[in-house]
Amino acid sequence: MGYPCPLLQPPSSPVADHPPSSGPQRGLRLPDKRGFLQKLAEFLHPGPDSKDELIETLADAEDNDIINAESRVMLEGVIRIADMTAGDVMVAAPRMDMIDIDAPYDALLHLVIDTAHSRFPVYEGERENIIGILLAKDLLKLQRSPSLNIRALLRPATFVPESKGLNDLLREFRGNRNHLAIVIDEFGGVAGLITIEDVLEEIVGEIEDEFDVDEDAGDIFALADSTWRVSGDTPIERLNEAFELHLSDEDFDTIGGLIAHTMGHVPKRGEVHELEGLRFTVLHAKGGAVKWFKVAPVPTEP
Repeated sequence: MGYPCPLLQPPSSPVADHPPSSGPQRGLRLPDKRGFLQKLAEFLHPGPDSKDELIETLADAEDNDIINAESRVMLEGVIRIADMTAGDVMVAAPRMDMIDIDAPYDALLHLVIDTAHSRFPVYEGERENIIGILLAKDLLKLQRSPSLNIRALLRPATFVPESKGLNDLLREFRGNRNHLAIVIDEFGGVAGLITIEDVLEEIVGEIEDEFDVDEDAGDIFALADSTWRVSGDTPIERLNEAFELHLSDEDFDTIGGLIAHTMGHVPKRGEVHELEGLRFTVLHAKGGAVKWFKVAPVPTEP
């Protein structure tokens, strides 16, 4: 009776049959699919250690036809805005197009048409006292209901400090539907404004709007009221030929640069300057430069 019954044998211990592993994932190695040449290239050319090296790597990638020029520009823009703030790209307060809450409707309409903006900061009393944002399309409601109070059309204004990072600001612009923010300096005063377009232009370059035209389309346009619309980038030589002027182009290449130097500052919308019998009225200014002038002969005195 010395034969043990197999049914009464204790189950074999899994510990004895299968040695324990050091962990659920330890010991599992994914196959390295890199080839010898790729490993050698990574050893000889390690990854970039700084943003400058990363930008140089992008330039090399373009030279090797890995990416095209537009992709490189956009990627460089994404890298650079990480260190930029709202104060770096804002439109300074003196150049802001703003609406006075007490201005008559006709004045509001002319401002919207002349500047072609879609949003305007609205102030009451003094320009520092911003009480809201007016959307240009909301003026249509005033046409349909003249008795409507313009205050009822205002949207809340968003305020950000000059030190606000563009990455964070772009995320906020995408999160809410308010694509304009008022930039405040360290003392609480209005330093300027910034839009989502300003941020995106740092990534993709200049975004064309209603006032932008192709270079081949020309830069001097005759208007129906016997005046002209002239780009601020128009070469002085071309302006001399078109209007039979004798302006010097030795120190300045463009009419916008010449007029800004003569006036001592970048002119704002509505400012007027006269040169050789012509009156230049600023129609649109952006980014510290005049985009468009309205040009007309200086009225003769009776």
